[in-house]
Amino acid sequence: MSVVVRYAPSPTGRLHLGNARPLILNWLFARKNAGKFILRFDDTDTARSTQAFAAGIEADLEWLSIVPEVKVRQSDRLPLYDAARERLIAEGRLYPAYETADELDRKRKRTRALGRPPIYDRAALDLTDEDRARLEAEGRKPHWRFRLDGRAVAFEDLIKGSQTVNTGSMSDPVVIREDGSYLYTFTSVVDDIDMGITHIIRGEDHVSNTGTQIELFEALGAPAPVFGHHNLLTDAEGHGFSKRLGSLSLSQLREDGYEPLAVAIMASITGTSLPVEPYPDLDAIAEKLEFSMISHGSARFDPAELETLNARIVHAMDFATVRERLGDIGGMTQAAWLALRDNVSRLSQLVPLYEDVVVNANPIIADEDRDFISLARETLPDEPWDEKTWGQWTGLLKEKSGRKGKALFLPLRLALTGRHEGPELKALLPVLGRKVSLVRLS
Repeated sequence: MSVVVRYAPSPTGRLHLGNARPLILNWLFARKNAGKFILRFDDTDTARSTQAFAAGIEADLEWLSIVPEVKVRQSDRLPLYDAARERLIAEGRLYPAYETADELDRKRKRTRALGRPPIYDRAALDLTDEDRARLEAEGRKPHWRFRLDGRAVAFEDLIKGSQTVNTGSMSDPVVIREDGSYLYTFTSVVDDIDMGITHIIRGEDHVSNTGTQIELFEALGAPAPVFGHHNLLTDAEGHGFSKRLGSLSLSQLREDGYEPLAVAIMASITGTSLPVEPYPDLDAIAEKLEFSMISHGSARFDPAELETLNARIVHAMDFATVRERLGDIGGMTQAAWLALRDNVSRLSQLVPLYEDVVVNANPIIADEDRDFISLARETLPDEPWDEKTWGQWTGLLKEKSGRKGKALFLPLRLALTGRHEGPELKALLPVLGRKVSLVRLS
């Protein structure tokens, strides 16, 4: 069987790190199995879906180097849903209901007060043709519910193992709104059948939906795909991310200068038995990651871990990659990159650091250090310089001045860089060169 998976975001906000988890897991599964990855916009919620959000999602995928083989929009597929609706109505699996939101809320409250679960009572099934005509004459429009079998729906989950969902403990779900628009539960199944989706990989918050959707697959005469429900990515406090609140959106992470590979690693590897460490690319993750490695517990995202991982990826970059990404930065050399790289965790930090330390440093010389700095200038070795020059120079200064430790090194750092901390001076000194160093020691 050829693997076909889909990622089906609603374009109602920005993708966040939690959304990236099923996105990347589906992509990795498709790559591992030489399968097909489909991007499907679930945009039937016309009130909240926008083209701007859809474009933002596509930009996020491109940033992550995820290229779908197929892109579709549910808003272009309405005739398909109409046909499925008519079939299920004819077979008695869809029925109209006329309760208002307030009426349904009162029903739920009464049911809870009696100590029973707030399951819809199927009162709409008892309506006669005359009842429905009267309600519609009053101006009411029906919403449509899918009549569940009310049974134990068992399935083998790729991640969680054997699962059973009792649809008898659930309300018949609303699948068509009063305005005639379709809800996710319905359209997703119709699309999955039409597109030949073989595996559905999504968050564990969808397990109960799976019971409903398996019944929908069966009602439409199609076998259900294989399901896999992964643990959810949460923030450090265990709270979920929110598109509405813009929690750690991918676009913001991109603007903040994080590497897409670091974000992809954090989104996919967090909450698994694999170590969070640099990988060459997504294919390398696909080779190693198995669904059996995904924990059944929560997957907590640690911002400090992302920062550390991003730094490791940046530090491993060769100079050619840096030049390709940033261009010619004031004549930056490979030696400058090697001297500065350990002091940046994001590549976006390199240019300001280079300009502040190498190009436009503001030397700081305290009054009590002027004689020492004058001695440093006098003893500055002749070129050529290499990383041994710093040790030779400071060794001589130690001997002549009697200074050591912080009293020896900090005044030199402040004079040469204008900073209390920063790149190792043994690597930076050859980058500055003797001419620049003499000026800064003046």
